Amino acid sequence: MTAAILFAFASAGFLGAGVVTAQFGLRTVEPLSGAAISVPSFTLLFLLVSPLLLAGEPVVWRALPIFGAIGLVFPAMLTLLTFASNSALGPVVTSTLGNLAPLFAVALAVVLLHEPLHLLQFAGLVIAVAGAVIITVTRPRDLVSDWRSWALLLPLASALLRGVVPPIVKLGLEIWPSPLWACLIGYVVSSFVVLTVQRVRKGSFVVTAPWPGRFWFAITGICNGLSLLSLFAALRNGPITLVAPVAAIYPLVTLLLSAMVLHHVRITPRIVAGAVLTVAGVALVLIG
Repeated sequence: MTAAILFAFASAGFLGAGVVTAQFGLRTVEPLSGAAISVPSFTLLFLLVSPLLLAGEPVVWRALPIFGAIGLVFPAMLTLLTFASNSALGPVVTSTLGNLAPLFAVALAVVLLHEPLHLLQFAGLVIAVAGAVIITVTRPRDLVSDWRSWALLLPLASALLRGVVPPIVKLGLEIWPSPLWACLIGYVVSSFVVLTVQRVRKGSFVVTAPWPGRFWFAITGICNGLSLLSLFAALRNGPITLVAPVAAIYPLVTLLLSAMVLHHVRITPRIVAGAVLTVAGVALVLIG
């Protein structure tokens, strides 16, 4: 379990860092075009180093459709849903409902994979999610003013997809226990998806943007890719009921890095309370 815990923490760290670096890219590049930069950037890097990383790794063809299907959803479809949700509801509601993802993941793991869930683990999961929500919600009144029933389907669908992915990955890894191959296949498919969307929207696969924006989205893509690779490795070494709650602490990482780098985050009592709840919840999950 030690490897699973370490990889889950690494996944949260890389994802939290990617949220921060994306803020620099969004200053000059729109989100969908940013996705067309970030996802292919990590794919290209992975393809370049794959002869070294995948040397001696056998190919299990019957698991290929599983990892390919994951690539259609994560990170490609997830990025598109998040963008649509941000446009309709704003970042507060989108992020808040997005934090429900580990609840979906753990529920599916218990029902479909028959993973055990102890009472202490469940309590820790709920507390950790509550802490992440408290950190994310900057102005509670936004949750009321942006509450539109039809648009709530967007962030809920996003959270559901993020929750569905880990159990499917777990099933695929039981057939083909290679996080490296799983991540590479998923990212190749996702690259085709985001580039196709870019071609339909702009009439070209090439993203026209200032170099600083391209650079920061490329860095974001690498952070997100390493996060996904770490998540797959964690799922390879441990149960979802352990991995999902630990990986869900990325808002805490984003908060700390934002305070250090972006200089616009104030550490308030609410944020301290959310951080304490998040850490306490993860501690209960690990103890349980």
